[in-house]
Amino acid sequence: MKNIKVGFIVIAFASLILSSCKEEFLDLKPYTALPVADALKTEGDVQVALRGAYASLRGVDIFGRTIPVLGDIMADNVYQSAQNTNRYTNYNQYVQNVTDGNAQGMWTQGYNCILRCNNIINSTLASNVNVNQYKGEAYAIRALMYFTLVRFYAKPYTQDPTALGVPIVTTFDQTLKPGRAKVSEVYTLILSDLAQAYTLMTLFTNTSQFSKYAAKGLEAKVHLTKGDLPNALIAANDVINNSGFTAVTTTNYASYWGNPVVGTVKLETLFEVSSDAVGNLAFDALGYIYNQAGYGDMLCSDDLAALYSATDVRKTAVLQAGTRASLPSWFVRKYINLATDRDDTKLIRLADIYLIAAEASAPVNETNARTFLNFVATRRDASFTGYTSTGAALVNDIIQERRKELAFEGDRFHDLNRLKLPINRSLNYPAAARTIAYPFDKRLLPIPQVETDANPTIKAQQNPGY
Repeated sequence: MKNIKVGFIVIAFASLILSSCKEEFLDLKPYTALPVADALKTEGDVQVALRGAYASLRGVDIFGRTIPVLGDIMADNVYQSAQNTNRYTNYNQYVQNVTDGNAQGMWTQGYNCILRCNNIINSTLASNVNVNQYKGEAYAIRALMYFTLVRFYAKPYTQDPTALGVPIVTTFDQTLKPGRAKVSEVYTLILSDLAQAYTLMTLFTNTSQFSKYAAKGLEAKVHLTKGDLPNALIAANDVINNSGFTAVTTTNYASYWGNPVVGTVKLETLFEVSSDAVGNLAFDALGYIYNQAGYGDMLCSDDLAALYSATDVRKTAVLQAGTRASLPSWFVRKYINLATDRDDTKLIRLADIYLIAAEASAPVNETNARTFLNFVATRRDASFTGYTSTGAALVNDIIQERRKELAFEGDRFHDLNRLKLPINRSLNYPAAARTIAYPFDKRLLPIPQVETDANPTIKAQQNPGY
C-alpha cells in the first residue's frame, strides 16, 4: 500500500493539534511541525482527539447533511420542490461544476476528518484496552470517510478498479502534493483499516461511537460495493449471528425514527453520527432540508411513494401526503426533530446488513436470500406474507426493498452506481435530468477547483466532463 503524504488543509491540521494540547504546549516549537507524539501523550489526549474526529463527521457537507442528501437527490428517491431555498439545485438538475460549494465542502471536510484520524492512528502511546479501542475507532472512521469519498469522486469498483480514485493520506507532510491513487488501492486501505478496527475494538459504548460489529457491518457494505458477494455474506453473517443487535418491527418503527437520543442498547442502529443538543448544525441540520417546519426543500418522488403498500409502516410513519408550491407532494418525515436534540444521521443499520446478506446469498442459495429479505419486509408490513420470487426477479426484489428501506438515508445513488444502472427519474424532476445514463460524467463529483489550483499533481487528474 502506498504511504502517500499530503500538504494541504495545513491550518485545519494545526488547529486540530493545538486543540488537543495542554498548557505545556505553549512553547517555542513551530505549531505546524508539532509531532503527533508530543501532542498525544496520554489516554486522555487520545480520547479528546477522537472526540474531535467524531465531531468532524457532523460537518454540513459530510454526514451532517450533504452526503445523505446527495445519495437520494442524485438518484430517483428525492427531488427539489419548486418552492426551495436553492440548496442542492445543481444536483437536482445534474449541472454541478468545479466550483460547486457542496463538492468542495465534502472534499475539504472529508480530508480534515481523515487527518484527525491519522493523528490518533500514528500516536505512539503504549497499547492497552482503552488505547486500542480509541485507535480502532479512528481506523473505522477513516475507513468510512475514504469509502464515502471514493464512491462520490471516482468510478465504481465494479466498473473499473484501476481507475483514478482519491489521494491516500496516512501521514502529514505539508510539502508534498499527492495524486489520486487507484480505486483498488483505496479499497485495499479501507478494508485494511476495517480489519484493524475489528481487531482492536472490544467495547460497545453507544451507537454514536464505532464498535467491533459496526466496523464489520461497514466491511459488509464495502464488499458489496466491490461486487465481492462471498465476503459480503461472511461479514454480514458475522454481524447477524454474533453482534447481539436486534431489529425494529412495525410496533416500534415510528418511535425508533422519532427518538433523537443516541442508543445505548443494541437496537437496529450499529452506527450513527450524533447531532445532540450541544453539537448540532442548527438550521443546517439534515432534518431542516426535509421537514416542512424547516426548509422542506426535498420531497419524496411519486414513484418511490407508490412502492409502499397502504399497510407498510414506512409509508404511514415516514411519508405524509400534502401540497407544496400548489402541487400534490409527498413530505418526508424521517427526520422530525428540529429543536434542541436533533435527529442523528444513521449510517449502518441492521436492516441494511440483512439486505446485504440477501443480495450476497441470491446467486448461491435463494432460500437463504428470501429468508434474509423477508426478515426485513415482513417487519415493515404486517400484512405482507413474504417474497417468493426466484432468479433475476428475486434480485430485483432485493434491490427494490433496499430502495424502500434505506430511502432518505443516502444509499440509493451508490446502489445504482455499483450495479451500473441508469437512473430513471419520475416526472417530478426537471425534464432535462429525468434519464441519467450509465456511465455519465456527472455521476462523479468534480475534484474541487481549489484543490486542482493548489495541487499540480492532481490538476491533470480531474474527472471527465469538468
